[in-house]
Amino acid sequence: MNARLPLPLPPLDPTALQAHVDAAWSRSIVPELVRYIEVPAKSPAFDADWAAHGLLDRVLHSAADWVRAQQVEGLTLEIVRLNDAHGVPRTPVLFFEVPASAGNKDTPVPATGQTVLMYGHLDKQPEFTGWRSDLGPWTPKIVEGKLYGRGGADDGYAVYASVAAIQALKAQGAAHPRIVGLIETGEESGSPDLLPYVDALRPRLGDVGLVICLDSGAGNYDQLWLTTSLRGMASGVLKVEILTEGIHSGDASGLVPSSFRIMRQVLDRLEDSATGRLLPASFHCEVPAERIAQARATAAILGDEIHQRFPWAHHDCGGSTVFALPTTTDPVEALLNRTWRPTLSVTGAEGFPTLQNAGNVLRPYTAFKLSLRLPPLVDAAAATQQLKALLEDNAPYQAHVTFEGEGSASGWNAPSTTPWFEQALQDASRAHFGAGCGTIGQGGTIPLMNLLSQGFPRAQMMVCGVLGPKSNAHGPNEFLHLDYARRLTASVAQVIARMP
Repeated sequence: MNARLPLPLPPLDPTALQAHVDAAWSRSIVPELVRYIEVPAKSPAFDADWAAHGLLDRVLHSAADWVRAQQVEGLTLEIVRLNDAHGVPRTPVLFFEVPASAGNKDTPVPATGQTVLMYGHLDKQPEFTGWRSDLGPWTPKIVEGKLYGRGGADDGYAVYASVAAIQALKAQGAAHPRIVGLIETGEESGSPDLLPYVDALRPRLGDVGLVICLDSGAGNYDQLWLTTSLRGMASGVLKVEILTEGIHSGDASGLVPSSFRIMRQVLDRLEDSATGRLLPASFHCEVPAERIAQARATAAILGDEIHQRFPWAHHDCGGSTVFALPTTTDPVEALLNRTWRPTLSVTGAEGFPTLQNAGNVLRPYTAFKLSLRLPPLVDAAAATQQLKALLEDNAPYQAHVTFEGEGSASGWNAPSTTPWFEQALQDASRAHFGAGCGTIGQGGTIPLMNLLSQGFPRAQMMVCGVLGPKSNAHGPNEFLHLDYARRLTASVAQVIARMP
């Protein structure tokens, strides 16, 4: 008797795929994200009592309940909790699994095969200031197709989009590999708990052949964008102390050096204030030729939009509006500056009274929170040690100068794309956006990516996201571009279905 041949799989229909995803977003995902934005589930770095407040648990349980309610065939889910060596709870993670499907019941599912790992996070940045009067970080509002509020785009949508993509494949009876999901709650704090979870779950992750990370950005909203690199980060607090208490400035200035002036001198060791260039050579790396070529191609697509996307300050000058200027208007240099070159930012300050309460007093200390973005190929731990030595040694006026690191993470350079992955990206982008897939480096940091590249060196990395022009994650008026998110979700589903 002849063996029964498997039935041929139906071809994937991009139009039907998009329609299924659109319906899921309108019916279920958008209302769920509205509820998510209302919860100030700030990352532990911004809420030391996160465990007692229970807000991270709240959004995690809400996401888990929603995933279970979708009743995806074969999906199992759990919230995983670990403690550190001292018994202190780590931020929890949501982990789900979907077995491989051959697409119809007459075809056996192979016992072995590669796994797709889908990643996102549910913790949020703090409120920040400067929100429009009609908007707020915890008051979701949809305006002109954009869902405003903290965390929707960065990247609370990820778990919902991931499951919607799987649902869309199931609805078409499409074959797909085994899929696992890892959704953490400490990413905005530098993912300090992620490695222990990856180690604990490694046997269940399987042979990861494709990583899909939905926590990145887009050059525009007109096509799919693949992130090719991420910068690393070294952060901490630099403090300069010169007095034990404030002194009348008329009595002391000119004799007691200003802690702010000492701070300027110390920072001059690190940065050329005229150009912003970081002075230590060890903080730089050679940009790979492939990334320079990609930057040129991306610059040709985006042009001046690369710098015009930002909300530049402006003022009236003789009847004309004058806008503040970027460090460069050359599109290629602009891309390389924000992705492959180190940059220092001061993101917070202490030791300053408010303007209203600032009397004529020489302040006893100045403290700055520093955020040093590092090129993808620079080791962050080594850079942090060098930074501490550079800033603390030989303090001017023998002031007490300290730098206390608050976390570091090395950057990431994507592996070369394989032919199937490149073709799948292009096909998905054309099917759902009408234009080919673009490539772009990102200036932010996702610690997981470097970790996964080391752990799964043969895996392809689909690092993408919804953070396009003016989406403003971490700042005021953060928004999720809903149409782009829907198209991205369908694109993710199509790429999964094309994995060998």
